[in-house]
Amino acid sequence: MKKLLIYLLGVALTSGCAYAQSARSAEDFADLPAPKKGEQVATFAGGCFWSLSEGLLELKGVNRTVAGYAGGTTVRPTYELVGTQETGHAESVQVYYDPAVISYATLAEAFFYAHDPTTLNRQGPDEGSDYRSVAFYRTPEEKEILNQVIAKVNAGHHYKNKIVTEVKPFKVIYPAESYHQGYYRLHPDESYIQYVSAPKVHKLALAMGDKMKPEFQVK
Repeated sequence: MKKLLIYLLGVALTSGCAYAQSARSAEDFADLPAPKKGEQVATFAGGCFWSLSEGLLELKGVNRTVAGYAGGTTVRPTYELVGTQETGHAESVQVYYDPAVISYATLAEAFFYAHDPTTLNRQGPDEGSDYRSVAFYRTPEEKEILNQVIAKVNAGHHYKNKIVTEVKPFKVIYPAESYHQGYYRLHPDESYIQYVSAPKVHKLALAMGDKMKPEFQVK
């Protein structure tokens, strides 16, 4: 529910990733670049794409991330349409990475630490199928790796409950509006970023240790 009001650390927060943003025209959508030579791509959905984009970008070997919409049927949906939960899309992130530096398995493990994969259609204050957890695979090998990583995280009891992340074949991701790209870094003082997004990014950094770029490692 995009307009759910929560109180966190005594601060009233109007929750919902990009709550109260107005509709955008087609010209306002970001580009989805082709991978550069030597790059590979991976696509994940794990709640609000502001924190997921930032958290995965802080990993060694990740060159860039693009926030978008995947897993649904509507062609080039807007944020507002995705929020109705009628398009089938989830807020997602396309990750461009160097496989010589970070493996798909390490990237997948980071994804499971970057959000709570045990909650169905919910991430913290954000509720709805557009915030569901999905790992999209492009090859049978990636599907096998995802299932192996899920078993590893479950066996390690990193979370109290079992992972409910969907493992689905990748079809298409539509880039989100330009104002969503790099939102975490552009708006560090916003309450949602400080009290919802930042703790998730910090949680990832703690879990991944020296897999994070040096400037983002937790000392």
